[in-house]
Amino acid sequence: MQASLSHDKLSRVSQLARAITDEVGRAFIGSPHTTEALLVALLARGHVLIEGFPGVAKTTLVKAFSATLGCHFRRIQFTPDLLPSDITGTYILDMRTNTFVLREGPVFTNVLLGDEINRAPAKTQSALLEAMQEQQVTIEGETRALAEPFIVLATQNPIEQEGTYPLPEAQVDRFLIKLKMGYPLPADEKRMLMTYDKPPPAVRPVIGPAEVLEMQALAQGVFVAEELVDYVIALVAFTRAHARVYLGASPRAGLALLHASKGLALLRGRDYVLPDDVRHLATMVLGHRIIMTPDAELEGAIGNSVVAEALDKVGYKMPKGPNQQQQRG
Repeated sequence: MQASLSHDKLSRVSQLARAITDEVGRAFIGSPHTTEALLVALLARGHVLIEGFPGVAKTTLVKAFSATLGCHFRRIQFTPDLLPSDITGTYILDMRTNTFVLREGPVFTNVLLGDEINRAPAKTQSALLEAMQEQQVTIEGETRALAEPFIVLATQNPIEQEGTYPLPEAQVDRFLIKLKMGYPLPADEKRMLMTYDKPPPAVRPVIGPAEVLEMQALAQGVFVAEELVDYVIALVAFTRAHARVYLGASPRAGLALLHASKGLALLRGRDYVLPDDVRHLATMVLGHRIIMTPDAELEGAIGNSVVAEALDKVGYKMPKGPNQQQQRG
């Protein structure tokens, strides 16, 4: 069900977004755009794969962000010996009642941190597929719904290959956004070094589960002009027809880009999507869903370069939304 988008509600969401960003900044020293990307995924009911070198505060970012949401948080440290039941849970015998009861795994939460997700084998990684796509898990034939809201924030190291298992394409496709974290700017790194001997400040909750669900409902009501839908389709089609692409972006990728764009528009105080929203998110949403040809991979080509080329070559028309939609910008 879509919630109505009044001016007061739009202002309220923008204020909450700024408050969350500021609160995360108390513990995480880095670009506020990183927090914005996490908020976009949250409002679009998606998940985020955070890729970065060791020591760039990926886990610190996730823990700080989850703390601001006031939601239940669980963490899984992925290891080679981790089993699927360690994620979803298993039935155990209750000696008092002589019946089997479900011992719920960490997936039964609101915010799930999958730390170093590529350190577990594919069988264990796949335990998250149903949860991420359908917000439910099936344990020994019984399907159980997960809590709302539900978001998976996973981290991985892009350079270390020993003892890791590359994520299958089906798993990668479940992530709405792939966020790449590099080294901090010199000014940010100096702040880290100047405060290294002080405990990080406690991050306080800014919102709660009910407000997250309300914001998600508001995001669904953001207006998307037909011209922008055509633009997204054209971007996706470009990736499929590219000579160096083995497998282009799927229809689910285009749908993900629309959902993410609506979330970004809401965060920026608008009840309609602009082409710049789509362009801003295209690389983060589409890049990791593109499989290059073997020759292109040997030359180091990546999906992000194809998306950048698409943004450069595919034109778009300004949306012709209702007059009231235009005036609220």
